[in-house]
Amino acid sequence: MSLLKKTDRLPFLFDDFFTTDWLGGTSNINKIGVSTPAVNVKETDEDFVVELAAPGLAKEDFSIELNNDVLTISSESTSEKETKDEKGKYTRKEFGYNAFKRSFSLPEAVNGNKIGASYENGVLLVKLPKKEEAKVQPKRLIEIS
Repeated sequence: MSLLKKTDRLPFLFDDFFTTDWLGGTSNINKIGVSTPAVNVKETDEDFVVELAAPGLAKEDFSIELNNDVLTISSESTSEKETKDEKGKYTRKEFGYNAFKRSFSLPEAVNGNKIGASYENGVLLVKLPKKEEAKVQPKRLIEIS
């Protein structure tokens, strides 16, 4: 019995060839939501809201940075699963590592000093308030002189 698993490499070669972006763009667009969390961006009159789906993480696992109008959300987490027999010997021990980084260029309308974030029910919410001059102004009547 062999411990090495034999695989047919041919399908993987085709997959590597067709999923590689030869023009330098993003090649992992099909992996968003699998290893890279999916993101919704919503705009209201008062702010922008970034919703990042990341179930199973804690708020301490996230790092949110703002540098030159680029918002970067990242996370790194490790896990360890072990199975022991009755004598306390390992029958299997598996380590897990998960990391991601998403970056967003912010429009000039965002007030970077008032950005806030919260995490609940597996969704990270990042509120990006708009500057006062960028908010929708109420309709007003202009008198003719």
